[in-house]
Amino acid sequence: MIVHNSRSLQGRIRVPGDKSISHRALMLAALANGACKLTGFSPCNDCLATLDAIRALGVDVEIHTPHKLTVSGKGLRGLQAPASPLDCRRSATTMRCLMGLLAGQIFTSSLTGDGQLLRRPMGRIIQPLRRMGARIATAGPVSIIIHGRPLHGCDHVLPVASAQLKTALLLAALYADGPTSIHQPGPARDHTERLLAAMGAHIETGGATIELRPSTELSPIPIHIPGDFSSAAFPLVAAALVPDSRVTVLGVGVNPTRTGLLDVLRQMGAEVAIENERLQGPEPVADVTVWTSTLYGVEIGGETVVRMIDEFPVFAVAATQAHGITTVRDAAELRVKETDRIRGIVAGLKAMGAKIQPLPDGFVIQGPTPLRGAIVDSYGDHRLAMAWVVAGLIAEGETTVNHAHCMDDSFPGFVQMMQEMGARIEP
Repeated sequence: MIVHNSRSLQGRIRVPGDKSISHRALMLAALANGACKLTGFSPCNDCLATLDAIRALGVDVEIHTPHKLTVSGKGLRGLQAPASPLDCRRSATTMRCLMGLLAGQIFTSSLTGDGQLLRRPMGRIIQPLRRMGARIATAGPVSIIIHGRPLHGCDHVLPVASAQLKTALLLAALYADGPTSIHQPGPARDHTERLLAAMGAHIETGGATIELRPSTELSPIPIHIPGDFSSAAFPLVAAALVPDSRVTVLGVGVNPTRTGLLDVLRQMGAEVAIENERLQGPEPVADVTVWTSTLYGVEIGGETVVRMIDEFPVFAVAATQAHGITTVRDAAELRVKETDRIRGIVAGLKAMGAKIQPLPDGFVIQGPTPLRGAIVDSYGDHRLAMAWVVAGLIAEGETTVNHAHCMDDSFPGFVQMMQEMGARIEP
């Protein structure tokens, strides 16, 4: 993909439905005692992996449009043994959450996926599930085998604030013989808890602790999925950087466990407006506008990192244009994403002329520095690919993004949307 320097971005746009919520909505709807209508579903590659998996477990899914589905839930005890291994493709959310869902079934199943996925750490999910009585084995580098069996309630203290780990444990807890408590060290995204509460599960949240008591059924509900904030981050940051720009993302989720980037952009001096705030089902939604802004360096660490963990590639692009020094710490989790994102961020931005140095758990950027066009690689990471598109819009000359096809993992239609706002991109 070829990206050219662009003069202005203008538009009122909508981004695909929230990927994290789409995964969770499919899985919980599959366990509901009846049909759930999903609107705003994200038809990205990762979510389609989850869709195929629940169908393989015997759940009927009617696709009305790419964004509107009806999931005919089978109830907590109605799933069927799959005929073959469930292919999670490149989706860690699919694999990790399915481990929790399948651990308490009465059948044996297995999970496999793309080589990039199978290199990611899964022990953080397997070990706490085993404490609940789960029987999970690994078969070399190609699959995870889950022998479903009765589970026990357990008291978990999470070593990291991980929404995927938390979701796996909550799904398993639906099948436990007693209450399960989860104590988390930070504000990991809480979409699973919100959906469980809306579907009538016996769940209580207070501070850093969640308790789920076994349920006999989950009630079917309509699930309205807002726009994905992590996808919205790319056009919003681009609007802050490209001269004479103003971009509004309509109907985007503004769950406070997800909007750390907005807080940081404001801290950097960006002009940000949040309007038309409302609830869409259990999730807060709003229209978010960003204008071209003068930015200043910031220091980021602690809980803020968890609330913007997926936005660091495009945030790093913004930091190259900020006055002063930007430092990111406490973000070692970036090293075990689709790729080592710290390494990828540093390599790409250095190739474009940025002054950036890696840290074991983050990076340091000195700005502002004019970027120059270069050949950069996504390493198969969708968020790196889209970040390099944003960087190319403000770079002098031509930027070539290699392995750009992976953007469809989370944001099908990204290039067309950016082009319609004025971005000069040649797919």
